[in-house]
Amino acid sequence: MVRGNDKNFFGVDTTVPARIRGAWEGRVSGCLLGKPVEVLSFREGRAGLESYLREAGALPLRDYVPLIEGSLVEQLGRECCRGHINRAEPDDDINYTVLALLMLEDKGANMCTEDVARTWLRLLPAGTTWTAERHAYRVLLDNMDDEFVNGDAPGFDLSLCSDNDCNEWIGAQIRADLYGWVCPGRPALAADLASRDAALSHRGEGVHGAAFVAALGAAIPVSDDLVDATDIALRFIPRDCAAASAVCFGRELAGSPDAVDHLHAEYKGLSPVHTLNNLALVVWAICSAGDDFSAAIGNAVSAGWDTDCNGATVGGLFGLTGKPIPESWTRPWQGRVSVSLAGYSELPLDDLVDRTVAVARTLQ
Repeated sequence: MVRGNDKNFFGVDTTVPARIRGAWEGRVSGCLLGKPVEVLSFREGRAGLESYLREAGALPLRDYVPLIEGSLVEQLGRECCRGHINRAEPDDDINYTVLALLMLEDKGANMCTEDVARTWLRLLPAGTTWTAERHAYRVLLDNMDDEFVNGDAPGFDLSLCSDNDCNEWIGAQIRADLYGWVCPGRPALAADLASRDAALSHRGEGVHGAAFVAALGAAIPVSDDLVDATDIALRFIPRDCAAASAVCFGRELAGSPDAVDHLHAEYKGLSPVHTLNNLALVVWAICSAGDDFSAAIGNAVSAGWDTDCNGATVGGLFGLTGKPIPESWTRPWQGRVSVSLAGYSELPLDDLVDRTVAVARTLQ
């Protein structure tokens, strides 16, 4: 049963600001954990990732990734390895979370897909986009005019942006988290906002995965447990869609010692950045961890596929439960959240939390 749907939700649950802080802390820490091994996971698969972690003495993964000199991880992720972290390095997962905050500050619940497109053109460097987002960006650049950027209706069919071969991949899902954070007890609104964002670049399961993650984030603060919360969130995507099946599959694997084997067998052949396999992994990891944040993000990352995305999503969802994020995860990055957005380079965690809480209040 969803509670807190009234307009005075903040008046009946004083934990919301703390949960939002936990969501930011969890998302940034989980992203930072998965970032240095993302390319390794893509290039060498689960076996290569596990081999690196085993050689580094980091299995089970319960702390930031150790650095092995001369490795691919050193070449691409040294600043994100244990003992070398002094800030959260820029990453697209965090870029999109900040963009969602900026759009909601500007447009509130009236935000639409056209606003997402304008925000990308103004603030998001094209070089920080990949797969479906890069295709959508290319279409925008080919068709944009000053009138559209300044607020007029697009002079072309905006749905062309989502007509691409990657439109069911994970990109929209990684953009969805904050919509759930700011809608505690209102999963329908969270799913709707995430779907409006997702529609710029994604279709089908790509949109459903985003809507589910946002709805889950909105449901967690007002649910008895994660099983209850996932049941609530499932109401906001089609019952017969593949994303719903992925959620149920991941949840059924919770606590299984062979869960990662089953995940990789079930989704063998899918892109490592597809929505379905990563969504199932996220649900398994968050539902298996109990009160252990380190296990939640550690298992999500060491299981492979899109490591920084899954670490970030699981970390943010865990933070919404109200369970504390251990200081050992937040101390290394010192509240410094770096982004690669026009006009922004580094944002203090306290500022992001305060602004997110303010948006959540305006949406109640």
